Amino acid sequence: MIIKKEVLITPFQLPRLLHIYLPKHYEESDESYPVMYMYDGHNLFHDEDATYGKSWRMEEYLDYMETKLIVVGIECNHEGNERLNEFCPFDVDHHHFGKITGKGEVFMDWVVEELKPMIDSMYRTLRDREHTAIGGSSMGGLMALYSVAKYNDYFSKAASLSPAVSFCYKKTKEMISHYPIDPKTWVYIDWGSDESRNKQLLTYATSRNLEIAHLFDVQGASVYPRIIINGKHNEETWEQQVPIFIDYLFGK
Repeated sequence: MIIKKEVLITPFQLPRLLHIYLPKHYEESDESYPVMYMYDGHNLFHDEDATYGKSWRMEEYLDYMETKLIVVGIECNHEGNERLNEFCPFDVDHHHFGKITGKGEVFMDWVVEELKPMIDSMYRTLRDREHTAIGGSSMGGLMALYSVAKYNDYFSKAASLSPAVSFCYKKTKEMISHYPIDPKTWVYIDWGSDESRNKQLLTYATSRNLEIAHLFDVQGASVYPRIIINGKHNEETWEQQVPIFIDYLFGK
């Protein structure tokens, strides 16, 4: 079951739509469930809501597997470059997109201080970090890495699909190294072989993602880095990874 709920992101004074998945039999049970917060929530469940007309179809998979999980998908800001601003933790002068004003920290402060308490009060959730995850793709994948590192007291699990680490690679590495990571942390990170235009760029992407994985690993976290052969930077590829990262993060 998908519930759509509009909320106010108070630091930005902007309304935003949530796409909330409640597990099969939620209404008939009295169980409490883990929660996964995800970026670009409009792309997760239904094709008609997705930006490019193709979703991850997560509702179908989670229902079929009867996965005991609540997913809170946060729709992005569709105005101009605001998605990049909100989903970037740092100020960046990008060669293609120009100046990006990183609002990711402010955005995530709102998630942990306002959104999470609201979700915990509205639904039967398991509120502790052990049962709370974060996930996303591309800029959302970058934010998942940032969030599980800086806000590790809240999130014990992260799914980072095709993370846009090239936007701020050095700052991302410094950030992960700066914050203490609880060893009871699980990080899934992937990238597609066809996201890069040639073998040299694929080598760079693989090296960067493996270095990010290594930084979590040396702090004792469990990390699952994987390259997707023939994988592309799109919803079709990310849909195919749903069973893998859900099993890795919640199948224990």
